[in-house]
Amino acid sequence: MSDSGHTRRRILTATGAIVAATTLAGCGLFDDEPEPAPAPDPLQPVLDEALALASAYDRAIQAQADLRERLTPLAEDHRAHAAELARLIGATLPSGAAAAPSAAGPAAQSPAQLRESELAAQETAVAACLAAPAERAALVGSIAACRATHASALR
Repeated sequence: MSDSGHTRRRILTATGAIVAATTLAGCGLFDDEPEPAPAPDPLQPVLDEALALASAYDRAIQAQADLRERLTPLAEDHRAHAAELARLIGATLPSGAAAAPSAAGPAAQSPAQLRESELAAQETAVAACLAAPAERAALVGSIAACRATHASALR
């Protein structure tokens, strides 16, 4: 024992504790880094297309008021789909996206272009339906069928 009261065992124990703490700190145990963001829900593309289609219809209605009666129900269908998908996957819709029309975005599409957009979105919904678990497949299948009906109505 030395004059200061420190034994070799105490010094080695303290040194070992310091080395262990340094090692643990280096391995990330004490890091305050946030967890990585979870992967997006597989139904997110279907939700995104529903919002895009609703906006496309809104722009078409603003550009050609004579199409309002024909296109408004289709836009409302897409807003309803978006609201239900957002509820199902726990997503937050952009402010007012599920209820209020928005004219922001690219130029208005013609009914023929809207039909092409519906057909492309239907393919996305069919693929998502086939990959979805049973509790989600019914909703996504209904959305796919609705998109096919919209495409037919736009002929």
